Amino acid sequence: MRVLLADDHALFRAGIASLLKAWGMDVVGQAGNGIEAIELTRRLRPELVLMDVAMSPCNGLEATRVIKTELPDVKVIIVTVSEDDQDLFEAVKSGAEGYLLKDMSEEELGSTLAKISAGEPALSPGLAAKILDEFARIAKEGAGKSAGPEGELTDREREVLRLVADGATNREIGSQLYISENTVSFHMKNILAKLHLKNRAQAAAFAIRAGLADDGEPDIAPT
Repeated sequence: MRVLLADDHALFRAGIASLLKAWGMDVVGQAGNGIEAIELTRRLRPELVLMDVAMSPCNGLEATRVIKTELPDVKVIIVTVSEDDQDLFEAVKSGAEGYLLKDMSEEELGSTLAKISAGEPALSPGLAAKILDEFARIAKEGAGKSAGPEGELTDREREVLRLVADGATNREIGSQLYISENTVSFHMKNILAKLHLKNRAQAAAFAIRAGLADDGEPDIAPT
């Protein structure tokens, strides 16, 4: 995997770079602020950017928004000391595929990178719970409003989306719905396109907000 590191602490970048190289990953570049991260991503086209939040000029959330708008296939994981809920919510809304705290262990980082490689969102259980709580609150506030874009989804896409909101992987979704992982990936692409979302984390958050995760058990009849 080709990785770009964006952090204003050179020593932290060096440590992460050394670890990633030991795991056989290719660290293609290092940026000291958001502007450098955007420029290097445009030029080097990494598969993944590990992005700090508190950088100047141009912080990591602003850089993430630009990168995901211009190069949506580039995955971004926020790696920060910030435990501020607002930073977490803004990261997901900006399109980041994951959010990690810098006090994570090597094992946690390795597990996160494996999830990203498999196309899964990279959020610790605690942070994922915060997102679900926030969007559950929003769903309650918006109860009774007119139907949104989820009405454009097919029944099968709604089933997939419900399972994504429950944290299921593509393999687990395929097993429960009796479809292949490739078919799950196809449905996910359609879901993201129809709902104008950037990634799986946003799709899960949308499902909670729209109340789709509470629709009951999915239909598991083969298709």
